[in-house]
Amino acid sequence: MNTKNSENKEHLFNLQAELIQKQAEIKQLQQIIKQNNQEINQLAQWLQSLQPHILAIYNSITWKIGATIVHLILKLLSRPAGITAQDITNKIFSRFNAWRTDYFTQQAALQQITWHDKQEYTDWIQQYDTLTSQELTKMRANIAVGEIYEIALFIIVNADNISHLQHTITSIQQQIYPHWKLYIAHQINLPEGILNSIQNEKRIQSISFVVEKPLANIFNTLLKQTNSPFIAIIQTADKLAVDALYQVVKVLNINPNLDFIYTDEDKIDSNSQRYAPHFKSDWNPDLFYSQYYTQHLSIYRCELINKLGGFKTDYPNCEEYDLTLRFIEHISPEHIYHIPHILYHQWGEKVASNQVIRQTLQAHFQRLRQKVEVVAGIAGHPRVIYSLPTNIPLVSLIIPTRDKLKLLRGTIDDILNKTDYRHIELIIVDNGSQQTETLEYLRHIQQDKRVRVVHHNAPFNYSQLNNLGVSYAQGEIIGLINNDLKVITSGWLTEMVSQALRPEIGAVGAKLYYSNDTIQHAGVIVGLAGMAGHGFKHLLKNTAGYQWRPFLVQNYSTVTAACLVMRRQIFEQFGGLNEKHLKVAYNDVDLCLRIREQGYRIVWTPYAELYHLESASRGTDDNLKKHLRLRHELNYMQSHWRKQLSNDPYYNPNLTNEYEDFSLAYPPRVAKI
Repeated sequence: MNTKNSENKEHLFNLQAELIQKQAEIKQLQQIIKQNNQEINQLAQWLQSLQPHILAIYNSITWKIGATIVHLILKLLSRPAGITAQDITNKIFSRFNAWRTDYFTQQAALQQITWHDKQEYTDWIQQYDTLTSQELTKMRANIAVGEIYEIALFIIVNADNISHLQHTITSIQQQIYPHWKLYIAHQINLPEGILNSIQNEKRIQSISFVVEKPLANIFNTLLKQTNSPFIAIIQTADKLAVDALYQVVKVLNINPNLDFIYTDEDKIDSNSQRYAPHFKSDWNPDLFYSQYYTQHLSIYRCELINKLGGFKTDYPNCEEYDLTLRFIEHISPEHIYHIPHILYHQWGEKVASNQVIRQTLQAHFQRLRQKVEVVAGIAGHPRVIYSLPTNIPLVSLIIPTRDKLKLLRGTIDDILNKTDYRHIELIIVDNGSQQTETLEYLRHIQQDKRVRVVHHNAPFNYSQLNNLGVSYAQGEIIGLINNDLKVITSGWLTEMVSQALRPEIGAVGAKLYYSNDTIQHAGVIVGLAGMAGHGFKHLLKNTAGYQWRPFLVQNYSTVTAACLVMRRQIFEQFGGLNEKHLKVAYNDVDLCLRIREQGYRIVWTPYAELYHLESASRGTDDNLKKHLRLRHELNYMQSHWRKQLSNDPYYNPNLTNEYEDFSLAYPPRVAKI
């Protein structure tokens, strides 16, 4: 019996060992699958991004002239044209699109990918984010001669995990800027090695506290022990760039009235290799409500913290987020500054409970007495839903058109039958339609009392057509709508109107897709390719994108007029679209920039989703007259908005201004020294 029991135990032991081995193999395979999926995502994204560039080549004058010459030569030689390079490329992209549709429709959920290639980022760091000995010497000299005058900085390290605490302490001790005070808040005794490293460092002190005591109370206790004007909170194992505090003080030297400063950040792996840079927007309130993007490294004015009652115990592990929300309730955007440099290196992910984040944000709006609902959005990010008034306003949707009946009918049908916001009127501005079928449809559709047709037989002027339509509108809210849209989500207009009714918002844009389920519009970045471009253009629909940005409500400098909603009072205040200088292109960019110039914000929301067949109704700029017109409009924009085109506050200068894919800039448009 004992022998049998022994054999059973040995067999059970072997089975357990085999199970552990299989589990390890499964875990390893899952990691390989995850990595392969990321690589497939990146390759698909890269291949998709090639399409517009290749199409631009095919549509270029040089290509067309070359193709014409080759065609004539072959004709003179009596030889057939055969298969062209364009035929082969089109075949490749056709097969790619078929594969892409099949592959990505099988994916169960969105996947976050590391946006910037790890090796490329390492090379970029070496080239643009590694301080030379000469630069370090210059920084130290600036401090020594008083070029950078002294501002004492107070730093708290929340030592919730002390296994890598020494890395954090060392990164602070190595700071070029010497005028700082560090407190280490810890719940368990510090290892002897750490105690030895700080025992002769008068700038470092430690404070032990019991687990039951709220962290907010510890922070408040430490605040009372300092007379420093500014405080920063660092997480255990994270590291500061050697010039982090220097850059902060340099900014404060220039603008001593700042109350809140934040920086860019990246991550570090177990081999101390940096990856996944987060190059952030300048102050972007609506993005901040969707994503706590300012988190590392943040500097707060201590005087204001004390006036606000210090750190609060209401939201565990969200103390700093709650503080930041209370800060922005009492300071103007001019007192918030973003340093566009990687000054903080984060070890792994440290995030609070999504539910606590939503509760903290809901409390913020309650203090502001704004009626909103904060719910869970994509990947745990909060979504703020703004309430509509009891008596919802009439929305006037302006739709310029000329023939293209199939497109127009689809747009009208979707708005009237697939949109849950019902208090609407449609004003169709017909720009000289000639087809009998179209004219008959325009007569028939007016039987619906919500629809009115205005005829305007004149040369195409997009700005003029929309301005004319608005002059006939009765609604408090104006919507500029292209005639080539298809509704995806029925709540698109409800979402846009709820945003447009906010008094601080000047205009609202939607998330638009091409028919192949890639992004056509997710906000407009000014300065791209010398003028403006759509962020994430041609990105696959269910790809998370850079820092989840394609799925988060946020502010942009401008949005497209293909689907643009605003209060009528705003439209009229700024004179509508510029029909004199911008008849076809950039009129939406110009209007949004004029609105922003007067302090209003532009909002883009991913919760208003539609398909958009761009330029399907008016065609492309493929003749000399159109090219001359486009050149005039480019010249007007570049002369009138030169300063704005050189610096988009919602787009980081470390990201490229040549492409629309948030890739790295070569070189960055900002220097540390």
